[in-house]
Amino acid sequence: MKKLVVILGTNASGKSELGIRLAKHFGGEIISADSRQVYRGLDLGSGKITPAQAGTVKHHLLDVAEVSEYFSLAQYQRAAYRAIDDISGAGKMPFLLGGTGLYISAVVEGYELVDVPPNEELRAELETMPLADLVERLEQRDPDAASRIDKSNRRRLIRAVEIVSAGVANAAAQNKSPRYHCLQLGLTWPREILEKRIEKRLRDRLTNGMIEEVAGLRSRGVSDIRLEKLGLEYRYITRYLRRELSSVSELQEQLGIAIRQFAKGQLTWFRRDSSIIWLDPGGDYFQEARERIQEWIGEPS
Repeated sequence: MKKLVVILGTNASGKSELGIRLAKHFGGEIISADSRQVYRGLDLGSGKITPAQAGTVKHHLLDVAEVSEYFSLAQYQRAAYRAIDDISGAGKMPFLLGGTGLYISAVVEGYELVDVPPNEELRAELETMPLADLVERLEQRDPDAASRIDKSNRRRLIRAVEIVSAGVANAAAQNKSPRYHCLQLGLTWPREILEKRIEKRLRDRLTNGMIEEVAGLRSRGVSDIRLEKLGLEYRYITRYLRRELSSVSELQEQLGIAIRQFAKGQLTWFRRDSSIIWLDPGGDYFQEARERIQEWIGEPS
C-alpha cells in the first residue's frame, strides 16, 4: 500500500499551519479534507488558507467546484484518490489535511460509495417530514439500511432515503476497501483553550470581511437556502443579513456557540478511531509529529 499521512483536528486547532510545516519539511503536497473548501468563493467562512499559505506548499481539492454545484462525497473520494496517487507517483509524500471527519474516513477507511445525484424535489418533501416519519419511511424501503443508520441524524436519513429511492439497495452500508497505509495525527486543545482560540479566530474573520463575503455571495445569486445548507458561518451570517439577528454582537455570540458545538462533534467523530495519535498541544507538537512521521517511514531522525 502507498503511504498517506493524515493531519486532522478540530476547528481552530492549528492543524492547517501544522500540516503546511510538515509538508514543507518532508517535501510533500497537501490534499484538503474539508467539505466546504472545495467550493470557490467560500474563503473566510470556511477557514480556507490564504493565497500566501497556499503558495508555500502545493494544495489539492481547494476551489474545485462552484457553490451552486453539488459536490458529493463520492466525487470527493475519487478526486482525493487521484491526487494521492499522483503525488505518490511523483515520489512525494501526500498529506491529507482537514477537519471533515466523513471525508477523512472515506479516504482512510476506503468507503465503497454509491454516487447518486441529489433529488431536490424529493429532498424538499423529506425536509418537511418529522424525524420519526423519516425513520419509518427508510425502514419500509430498506430495513437493512435503517438498522445501520444513526436515526437521530436527519441529514443522513434523508440521504439514505434518496439513495434507496434511486434503486440502490442497502443505502446505509459502509463496505470498506482501504487503499493506503495511513499515519493519522490529531491536534486539538483542552476545552477552555480551544474555546478561546475559536473566539479569537471568529473575531478575526469577522473583522477581515466574513460578513461581506456572504453578502457578496448573495449578491451574485447564491440563494439563502443554499447558504443555510453550507452551515455554521454561512447559515448564521445569512440570518444576520436577513435581520433575524439584531447585531454583530448577537451574530458573534450565536455563531460562537454553534462553532464550539461543531468542534465537540468533530472530536466525538475522531475519538471513535483508536488509530489516531493525538499530539501534545502543550509541547512542541511539530517536533513530535515530525519524529513520528520519520519513524513511520523509516527515516533516521
